[in-house]
Amino acid sequence: MTRRTRQEMIVETRAKLLAAGRQAFATLGYAEASMDDFTAEAGLTRGALYHHFGDKKGLFEAVVAEIDGEMTLRLKERAARAPSRWEGFVEEGIGYIEMALEPEIGRIMLRDGPAVMGDPASWPSANGCIMAMKTSLDALLAEGAIRDIDTEATARMVTGASCYAAQWIANAEDPVATSKRATAAYRQLVEGLLREAPERPH
Repeated sequence: MTRRTRQEMIVETRAKLLAAGRQAFATLGYAEASMDDFTAEAGLTRGALYHHFGDKKGLFEAVVAEIDGEMTLRLKERAARAPSRWEGFVEEGIGYIEMALEPEIGRIMLRDGPAVMGDPASWPSANGCIMAMKTSLDALLAEGAIRDIDTEATARMVTGASCYAAQWIANAEDPVATSKRATAAYRQLVEGLLREAPERPH
């Protein structure tokens, strides 16, 4: 039997705590989830949790970062399947809004996240999202698809629109109906950036 290195054991312990925390936060919510839940589920001690994440909030922030990374990858894949750069840009925004319908994302990222970590605009990942959208807008501007705009300012405003739309869905009494309204409004909103009005089916 191959003996594991210290680094491998550290990685494994961290992964176990992350998985246990993610499960507890998604099912119980941040307020109800206890450190004993995480450690018992992972078969570890409170000391391990303190060592790797500091406290419950530290674990929650790590879970948010993990889910955020997964969401980013999924959205990039969705955009890559679109028939044009413009449609890829639109689909990425709509994809983010629609993710609010997923229970784990709705609970952790959109309801508990702002309550625990504050305004999503101040989260560590926020600036990266905005700069990625600015890059997309720069490319659309360069190819003449959109009007002459301030791409950073527009990226910040569009990101804010999609973020608040997702929170609206996550907190709605009828999330599915709200999602349909939000995605239709988002598409109409961003189509205002186009140099030429899109063709509508008759």
